[in-house]
Amino acid sequence: MQWYNEPEEWAEEDGILMMKAAPERDFWRVTKHNFIKDDGHFFYQTVSGNFRAELRFRADYQTLYDQAGLMVRENELTWLKCGVEYLDGVQQASTVITREFSDWSIVPLPDAPEYMWLRLERTGSAVEVFYSVDGESYTLMREGYLSTNRTLQVGPMCASPKGQGFNVYFDIFTLITQS
Repeated sequence: MQWYNEPEEWAEEDGILMMKAAPERDFWRVTKHNFIKDDGHFFYQTVSGNFRAELRFRADYQTLYDQAGLMVRENELTWLKCGVEYLDGVQQASTVITREFSDWSIVPLPDAPEYMWLRLERTGSAVEVFYSVDGESYTLMREGYLSTNRTLQVGPMCASPKGQGFNVYFDIFTLITQS
């Protein structure tokens, strides 16, 4: 796996990847706020064709927009990030799809779950994003068009756009290619 914007503080030990999001980092393009940020942290591997990615993580969210989860990326203009974003003191299941301009959808999570599970399935140019708070029952939170490019990057991500950073712990990441 490789880094895009490697954090200053990170470690891999006993199957757990810990990242500390650096202050004022994000992935976002233009919409509403009229700025471009492409400096969040992303630990990825390259995959071709259809695939399913699954991720489990927990984080010490502290500040507005603190976020962690899974990213799928073609380049700085075309990417998706999904996971948890901290908004008004509440953990939100969040998905952003960017194709030159970012969009954002959120769903409040019940009872601030300790762990979040994500499942992302890519079929052709389409992606489906599912989340779970127990690792058993998954809810579809987004289906959308991402890219016709056969090869993409996929892996854990985090960012702290407004804060001084926070710790994220990723303990399950699987990537399965499909025909």
